[in-house]
Amino acid sequence: MSVIVLLVSVAIRANQGEAVSKRQPMFGNEAPIFRFNGPLGVPVEFGTSIIFLALIFIGVGVASPDAFVHGLILFGMVVLSIFLHEFGHAWGAWVQGVPVQKVVIYGGGGYCQHAATGPRESELIVAMGPLVNLALWALSSLGAWWILQGFDFSEQLSPADFATAQFKLEIYSKLAMFAHINLFLFILNLIPVQPLDGGRLLHLGLLRFVPQMAALRIAGVIGLFFALAWVPAMLVMYLQFGWLLLFMPPIWMHWEMAKGNAPV
Repeated sequence: MSVIVLLVSVAIRANQGEAVSKRQPMFGNEAPIFRFNGPLGVPVEFGTSIIFLALIFIGVGVASPDAFVHGLILFGMVVLSIFLHEFGHAWGAWVQGVPVQKVVIYGGGGYCQHAATGPRESELIVAMGPLVNLALWALSSLGAWWILQGFDFSEQLSPADFATAQFKLEIYSKLAMFAHINLFLFILNLIPVQPLDGGRLLHLGLLRFVPQMAALRIAGVIGLFFALAWVPAMLVMYLQFGWLLLFMPPIWMHWEMAKGNAPV
């Protein structure tokens, strides 16, 4: 059974830029190995643990040269998907006039650090990350579907046509892979646990209907349920699909939220 180690989207994001520095995720407070100015003029940093992530993906494919190349491409697709996810958050801040300090990509995912915002501004900022992944899934799926149009797998092909068909099928497989990665990121990030976007959106949505303390407690109880169910769910995923997700929602944080204490 092949094992795919997914260190994707343990993406810690905060309503306030100061809170990001106080709650740095594992690997998230490391020194950057590479930085550049990205879209919208936002500085982008890659942490040293991105090398660890690359070694995991490449290490899965050391059995053969083809598997090595496949692992390298998969790594690139995951990093690109996380990068675009975080710039979805950055765009959500930028379009509302909220300054964005930087976007960080590291071995456990990424985060977008921006200035302090209120609940209403935060809703768009948080939602834009998963929505970018959903859009990438839709576009990649449409591209894969379009490539297969007109294919007749039953007819005999000339050597030239066969080579063209092989090339198109290779592009199809890569688009389908990119689509699956982004669909996975979209679903994962909408699980209502902290610090994922789903947990943030649940809390922000509750603030529209109930007082702040009630919203905190309800979000804590729901998050605690999903956090406790996380281990058996990941065990089933590993046994059924060979996927190992190196992320565990903080049970203690949700317990404190359920008691009415702010997350630390």
